[in-house]
Amino acid sequence: MSDAEPEIVEVVGAIHAAPGKVSIVVTGAGTSALAWLFGEAGASRTVLNARIPYSSAALNEFTGKVAKQHVSADEANLMARSALEEAERLGGEDDELLAGVACTAAIATDRVRRGENRCHVALAASDGRAAVMSLELSKGERDRAGEEDIVSRMVLNAVAEAKRVEPRLQIPLLADEKIERIDSSTTDGTASG
Repeated sequence: MSDAEPEIVEVVGAIHAAPGKVSIVVTGAGTSALAWLFGEAGASRTVLNARIPYSSAALNEFTGKVAKQHVSADEANLMARSALEEAERLGGEDDELLAGVACTAAIATDRVRRGENRCHVALAASDGRAAVMSLELSKGERDRAGEEDIVSRMVLNAVAEAKRVEPRLQIPLLADEKIERIDSSTTDGTASG
């Protein structure tokens, strides 16, 4: 039994009970979502692979491209599509839903960083669904653990969405925070958000 909150345990249980497998890649934040998924029995029914390419070189190697900006919606989308390709290589049953879920983030740190604290979480599924959810966090309002929790909740919700699972985790946003979403398709790459 894990030490996760009951809401998290419920969502993870629903994810593991649903059909489909996911390849997950996170950088900068979102690692708690991996711990939550692996902390409950049944992770092998959900996770094909999980990666944390933390350096720029590791992330460039994973996506096969050198990004101008690693913490961006475009990079999250590229990461999710690369994770979907990985899921398809690792395989499943012929008609099994496969997906890639990705997160790139810059959160509170122990040094001065000029940019905003933000995250971009993306999913790309074998049934053609794709989306990127972006959030600019109110800088200085949470510590690193608090921002990690927000980002990890978004990652877990993306895994749930990829597997078409309800319920989803509540995301405790501050008054000036809003998750922006852009939906697209894995087949044509056009946005419809």
